[in-house]
Order: sequence, then structure tokens, then C-alpha cells
Amino acid sequence: MEKPAKAVRRKGRAVTIDEVALQAGVSPMTVSRVINGQGQVRDSTRERVMRTVHELGYRPNLAASTLAAAQHTCIALIYTNPSSSYLRELLVGALSGSARAAAQLVIASWDALDADAQRNAARQLAGNVAGVILPPPLSESEAIVSEFVNAGIPVVSIASGRLGDDISCVRIDDVLASREITEHLIRHGHRRIGYIKGDPHHTDSEHRFTGFKTALRDAGIVLDDALVAQGYYTYRSGLDAAEQLLSLDEPPTAIFASNDDMAAAVVSVAHRRGIDVPGGLSVVGFDDTFAATMVWPELTTVRQPIAQMADTAIDILLRALRRRDDSARTVINHVVPHQLIARDSVAPLDAATSARPHRDAESPEGPRPPHG
Repeated sequence: MEKPAKAVRRKGRAVTIDEVALQAGVSPMTVSRVINGQGQVRDSTRERVMRTVHELGYRPNLAASTLAAAQHTCIALIYTNPSSSYLRELLVGALSGSARAAAQLVIASWDALDADAQRNAARQLAGNVAGVILPPPLSESEAIVSEFVNAGIPVVSIASGRLGDDISCVRIDDVLASREITEHLIRHGHRRIGYIKGDPHHTDSEHRFTGFKTALRDAGIVLDDALVAQGYYTYRSGLDAAEQLLSLDEPPTAIFASNDDMAAAVVSVAHRRGIDVPGGLSVVGFDDTFAATMVWPELTTVRQPIAQMADTAIDILLRALRRRDDSARTVINHVVPHQLIARDSVAPLDAATSARPHRDAESPEGPRPPHG
């Protein structure tokens, strides 16, 4: 069978779905199903389509048919996410999408509310907004989601692994992305890889751990439970997890922290212990928030386009509002392409074994350079 000809486009012109289909060797309908997470598509086909979407820079224009629905529309973005860098990207995208669509955006933080207070707040808010955007962990709460859904308010979750028939979702493939960045470490010769898990209340945390385990299994590496530490997507939890992993009698040569905040904390602990990154320890993160480039060396990570996802969530809500008269509620599972971003925090295993400092016989944590 001949390989499909690559799509050719003029510089400056938007890529079309037909061009993506031609280069991926599938039909435009298959491309649409993959992007919107609808229908049954083989994993190999889905991966090929998403890779082509990324290579060509294709982005569906969901907003084109929704502008008219935005006038006098109030949308709420509610968050309790502990990562400041993640929140920054989320707000940038939501503000951009609402401004472009001329919709009013209400931003609410429920950090100080317990479960009962959150449910009461949801019940009150449902009477004043037309749609709601929920990032995790709120999007994982059945009680919160049901308050809005039962009130007839369309909900879009962002970066959540919670899939169902009641709310739409904008996400990346966390399992695939996590597997790819783990394979990146393995290609550099690392086999003793530490892993810092995310918040156990987030389904994407489990999906990322699944991708990590899959990559190890495919490479014939047995998972060592001692190399797995619990984190909570916060910098503080990353510090504690890094101390735990680097205090092992046989510490890892690489650590995969499941978000950038925790990965930045790993770099900090390594520096404090006199371990060169990446010479003595390779470190990777996830999300590609500004935290990934605020440390030295800058982090190799997975780019999850959080701002774009929030922007897209606005478009999906506006489309849902235009269909309010439809008898059937349309739920969209919109999968956004991710990207492995290789920076300077990963080195081949040979460098890690030669650059790691010797442990101090009098200190179980090894030598620590003075601060300053």
C-alpha cells in the first residue's frame, strides 16, 4: 500500500481537517471522531491522528458558530487547584476565550469551603450563570457536578479523567503523554526511575501513573514500589517526596514528577544535596507551566496546553447554550494534542552515574553544601 501523500499548504493558511486526514491516511470523519473523543477508534489510529494534528498545527475552530450565543452570557470558572502555575494558565485561557466571545466570566475560588459549603455554593450559583467550567478536583465531585446538571446548567471539565454522559470535557491523553515522557527517560538509559504521584483525588493522577507503569512494563522494567512517592501537585509535597526518594540506599538516577511544581521541588532538593541536575539526576515534569522554565536547568516536560483548553471550554459551553432547545444534551469529549518538550534536565545514564556525589558516612542524606 502506498503511503499517503503529505498534505501541502501555503504558509499562513489555516490547516483543514481534510489535510489532517490526508496526511494521517484516514477519513475526515475519523479525524473528527478522534478530536472529539467520539466513536470507537483503534489506539494506533488515534495516536497517528493526534501526532498529525500536532505536526500540522491543526486547531478546530469551535468558536466560529458560537459567537452569537455569547451576548449577555455569564459563565463561571470555579477552582480549588493548589498549583499556582497551573491556575495562571487556566485563567489566561478562560479570560482570552470569554473576551473573544464577548461573554461575561465569573471567577470563583472555593479553596476555603468544605464539601457542604461547596454544594450550597453550587446550588446558588446555578441560578445565576448559564454555564460552568470545572477544573479538577471539583470536576471529580459527583455532588458538585450533579447540582449544576440537575439545574440544567451545561458543565465543561478541564484536564479531568472523569468521563461520563452528563458533562463535556477538554483534556489530553494523560496515559499516552505519561508513557511517552517515561520512554524518553528509558531511551537515555535510565531504568531506576523514581515517580512522584499526583493528588489521589484527581483521576488524571491515576492515568499518569498508569502511563508510567505501562512504559516500564513495555521496557521490561519491574516496578519498584520504593521508587514511588505520594505527592499532591504542590511544591511542598514535591519537596517531601524528593527527600524520600533521594534518601534511599540506592536512589533513582531519574525522577518523573507528575506536575511541574513537584518537579521544580525535586531540582531544589537535588541542588541542596549537592546532586547535579542533570549530571547526577535527571528530572522531568508534566504540564509545561511557567514553573518548568523558572528553575535551572529548565525542565523537560509534557506540554498540556492548559490555556488553550480553557479557551476551548468556553467555545463548547457556548455551542451547548445554542442547543438549549434540543431534547438531547450533547456531551463532547474533546482531546487536545500534547507535546513532549525536551530541555536540559535530562542526561544519559552514564552522566548520572559519574556525577552523583558519594554519600557521607556520617550523614544518611549525604553531603549538603552551605546555603548562600
